[in-house]
This record gives sequence, C-alpha cells and structure tokens, in this order.
Amino acid sequence: MEREPRNMENQAKETQAKKMTRREMASWLGRAGLALSAGSLLETSAPAAKAPVAGPVTRSIAAPADPMHAMDEEYGVPTGPPQQVAMLVYPQMAALDLVGPQTMLASLMDMNIHLVWKNTHALTTDTGIGILPTTTFGNCPNDLTVLLVPGGSDGTLALLQDRETLDFLAKHGKTARYVTSVCTGSLVLGAAGLLRGYRATSHWVVRDQLALWGATPVAERVVQDRNRITGAGVTAGLDLAVHLASLLRNDKYAKALELNFEYDPQPPFRAGTPAEAGEEITGMLRAIYSPFVEKARAIALSKTSRSAS
Repeated sequence: MEREPRNMENQAKETQAKKMTRREMASWLGRAGLALSAGSLLETSAPAAKAPVAGPVTRSIAAPADPMHAMDEEYGVPTGPPQQVAMLVYPQMAALDLVGPQTMLASLMDMNIHLVWKNTHALTTDTGIGILPTTTFGNCPNDLTVLLVPGGSDGTLALLQDRETLDFLAKHGKTARYVTSVCTGSLVLGAAGLLRGYRATSHWVVRDQLALWGATPVAERVVQDRNRITGAGVTAGLDLAVHLASLLRNDKYAKALELNFEYDPQPPFRAGTPAEAGEEITGMLRAIYSPFVEKARAIALSKTSRSAS
C-alpha cells in the first residue's frame, strides 16, 4: 500500500519535469522571436504572462537547461551578459529606418536595445508615428555591441549640424563593436567623422555625398567595411539587420529570422533602384528631393571647408 503514494509522487515529479521542459522551450522560442504561442506549449493551468513594462527591449533569461543550452550553441547565442545595442532616435527621423532593424534585432536572444536621444520625451517621426526614447545620451551604456543611426530628411539635416548628437556618436563610435546606419543615417555618421576612409552606402539620392565626408560611395544594398556597416535606402534596414544577426549569432540564426518574419521581398513593380524605375520616375523623385539634397551638400561643403582651413 505504501507504493501507491510513492508512485504518485514520482509521477508528479515527472509531470513537473515535463512542465519545466515545455516552459524552457517556450522561453527559448520567445527569446528567438519565433511566432509561436507559449500557451500552446504550456498546460492550460499555467499563469498568463505579464504585460511588458516600459524600458529597454530585453531578450535575456536565466541559463537554460542542457537541451536549451545545446540549441543556444547551435544558433550562436553567446554566453555572458546581454549585448547592448544603441539606436539613435530623433525628431522627424524615418520611422521604417528604425522599426525594421529594431524588430529584427529585438528578436536576438540576450540582447538589450536602447532607443537613445537627448531626453526621454516622446518624439514624432516623419510619418507621424510617435517614438518614446528609453535612454538619454548621458545614460547610454559604454560597452555597445551595435550603434545604429537611422535616416530621414529634415530630421537628418538638423542632425548634421547638431554638435551634441555628433559628439555622442563620435564618442561611442570609437568603441562600439559595429557602427551602422540605414539610409541617410550614413551622412550623420560621416558628419561625426566615423566614415572617413571607409566604403559606405546611403539612399541613392545622396549616396555620392558620402565622398564629401571622406568615405567611398558604393552602390550596394548593404556595405561592410571592417566594423562599419551601412544600409541603402529605408527598406535596406531589414537586410542590414539580418546581416548583423549573422555576425552576432550565426547564419543559421539569421536564416531562422528570415523565415520567422517571412522576409521574402517580391515588390509588384521592381522599381526599387533608379535603373529599374527608369529615367522618368527617377527624374521626378530627384526633383522632389532636390531641396534636401542641396541643403545636405551645402552643410557638408561648409563643414569640410572649415575643417580644412
């Protein structure tokens, strides 16, 4: 008669072990950003997850059990403290330049993402979407794995002449493992003195201006030169983020991200470059961007002439 309680006790332990394994699996998938519901992996009696609180996006949990540890190793997840990513945010920036890479990089395990600006007041992007900075320049971590600058138009022009922001980028750009940008954000890196002697790209309408900042313009979607990684216009931020994922984790992890977000671009018209769009459409956009292009050029020439004198 004594065996029955022991059997029940053993069965309870086995059930608990299975529950923990499922929880560990759910945590791993969640950290990887895979679009699976943890509720489908846990017993219905498991408590609901708490809503996230404001602050840096964090993908870090306690050390997993051996099966999860093996998966971490297979997908290149590093050991040690979470890696730190600082993404500059600023008024009138291009929203997609930030949101695309942020979505991808926030899905990397053991990663803290900081949206950095002079203060933590809400700001408005070029399309009216509000962004809430999570960290100020003064509180930004010094041990950055990635420093990223998104682009814009009027917002970018303001940054090219913003000494506080340029000093912040110059400081952290010296020590960050990777210094990156999307679209016209590379002009800002150039103004901060971080692209001199490097190959780089930008939005096609201002790519040639990188030469004014001492860089070598390259007409490619993503350009890496040592630890400088620059993306072309707007949507290239997704390509840049996947490239970063392969560097920070491994190719298998990056492939999993592509599949998870079903990143399989198939634009209806294949008009995403001047060559594909043709002279008429390209000329129309050049005319629209002409005031921005001329202002950016004037700022660059003014700054480079002053530094030369």
